Amino acid sequence: MTDDGCVIGDRWGVTTSETLRAYPCDDFVVSPTLQAWRGVGIEAPAAAVWPWIAQVRLAPYSYDWIDNLGHRSPRQLKDLPEPQVGEALTTAGGRKLGRIVSVDPGRELTSTIMGAFMSYVLVPQEHDTTRLLLKVVMRTTRWAAPGLSVGDLIMARRQLLNLKKLAEGEWQSH
Repeated sequence: MTDDGCVIGDRWGVTTSETLRAYPCDDFVVSPTLQAWRGVGIEAPAAAVWPWIAQVRLAPYSYDWIDNLGHRSPRQLKDLPEPQVGEALTTAGGRKLGRIVSVDPGRELTSTIMGAFMSYVLVPQEHDTTRLLLKVVMRTTRWAAPGLSVGDLIMARRQLLNLKKLAEGEWQSH
């Protein structure tokens, strides 16, 4: 850890102001020992990005060979109902994992998995673009936080880049 309380790998693709904003996951963990922020700009409006966030319930969209037992995450949108509090966050390797704890359709999805809470937040920008932000918070031991942060960075970065590519491709094809 550095003197400012940062953990190795705690930030990727985010501005300082994006790390200072409130996220719904903050309401679920008091005094987290791990806080990590990830973000990506997407050349599509939030309404075109949201269905991909909602579709994380079907697959993790990260490194499928690691977290989905080699099964490819769907590359086409499925006709899914809006996510609901209490339902599984995702399905990986045929198993439902995590639980959705808060949802504001079209804006944010907050869930818990393996002791961590995470919020996906869509921030509409000018010219039909969107910032997709992800914050992860967790209470863990101080010695485990750096390793968990780096591991999350690797998987979350791949997930956000995959969601970006899929949302942009879907948006440009219309």
